[in-house]
Amino acid sequence: MAKALMVMGVVLIVTGAWMAWGPKVPFLGKLPGDIVIRKESFTFYFPIVTCLTVSVVLTLLMRWFGPK
Repeated sequence: MAKALMVMGVVLIVTGAWMAWGPKVPFLGKLPGDIVIRKESFTFYFPIVTCLTVSVVLTLLMRWFGPK
């Protein structure tokens, strides 16, 4: 139970930091390969390359610093 509460706390802290400072990162969400379709009254945005980049970075961090 203690580990679950600690993990949930870390997730909340990371989410809060992301919401506070995420929009200030200039390249995040605007990488080449992110899909944006704009119509008259409709905008579709799918940041596929940003998702893949974040996934790779988090995977490497977990492999380096995660449990053995």
